[in-house]
Amino acid sequence: MAKITASVYTSHVPAIGAAMDLGKTQEDYWKPVFAGYDFSKQWMKDNKPDVIFLVFNDHATAFSSDLIPTFAIGTAAEYQPADEGWGPRPVPVVKGHPELASHIAQSVIQQDFDLTIVNKMDVDHGLTVPLSLMCGPLDPVKDAWPCPVIPFAVNVVQYPVPSGQRCFNLGQAIRKAVESYDEDLNVHIWGTGGMSHQLQGARAGLINREWDNAWLDQLINDPAACAATPHINYVREAGSEGIELVMWLIARGAMSDIEGGQATGPAPKLRHRFYHVPASNTAVGHVILENS
Repeated sequence: MAKITASVYTSHVPAIGAAMDLGKTQEDYWKPVFAGYDFSKQWMKDNKPDVIFLVFNDHATAFSSDLIPTFAIGTAAEYQPADEGWGPRPVPVVKGHPELASHIAQSVIQQDFDLTIVNKMDVDHGLTVPLSLMCGPLDPVKDAWPCPVIPFAVNVVQYPVPSGQRCFNLGQAIRKAVESYDEDLNVHIWGTGGMSHQLQGARAGLINREWDNAWLDQLINDPAACAATPHINYVREAGSEGIELVMWLIARGAMSDIEGGQATGPAPKLRHRFYHVPASNTAVGHVILENS
C-alpha cells in the first residue's frame, strides 16, 4: 500500500521565489534564509518521495472571487506555473498524479469531507516556492521536479476560512485515503504558508517571533492542542495572514502518531527546524518530521 513517511512544513513567501529567480540568494539579506534550507535540500535527495501531496493556498490565480472552494484537490496530469502579474516563474511544469489524486478525492469525500475536484489549474508561488526551497534551482526546460505533485488548495484568503481543527481532522482522512491505495508508494505531505505576517491595515508588517515559536513547539509536541487554537488567536497574534498556518495542521494530522484526533502513537522524529525573520514582510518557519 501507499504510505506517508514524512511531512514538510514551510513558508511560501513570494519574495523568496523572486530572490531565487533573480540570483540574489547569496546577498546578505537573503543568505540566512536560504542557509536554513541547506539541510532540507540534502534530506530531499536522500529521502526522495514517489509523490508529494502539497497543501497550499491559491492567491487569486486559479480561483477568483467568483469561485472560492474551501478545499480543492488537483487531479490533472500537469500544472503550469501561474503568471501572477510579472510572468510565470522560470521553474519546471509540475507533473501530477491523477490516479492517486482521484483515489484520495473518492476516499476523503466518502469520509464526509467535501472537496472540489480541479482538472485544470495553474499553480502560483504558494506551491512553487516550497518546491524550489526543498529542491533547489531547476532549469524550466532541461530539469524536472523530483516526483509528481498533488496540489491541494485551501481557502485562507476569503472569509469564512476552515478552522485548524477541521484541517487537522482532514489530515487524518487523507492519511487513511493514502493507505488504502494499492500501489506501493512513498508519499510526503507538505503544509505551507505563514508564519506571522499582515499585509494591510494598521498592523501591516506585524511579525510575532515569540508566538510563532511557541506555535511550532505545540505543532510538533502537542498537535491536538495546536489544532484547537481558536481562529481569533491566529489573527490577533500572527496577523491577518497568519491564518495560513492552519494548512500545516493538515500535514500534521496526516502523521502516523495521530489516531482519533490525539497523538497516541510513537512521536515523529524531528529532522530539522528553522526560523528566521524577516523575509520581505513575513516570518519564515520550516520543519521536517519523519514518521517513526
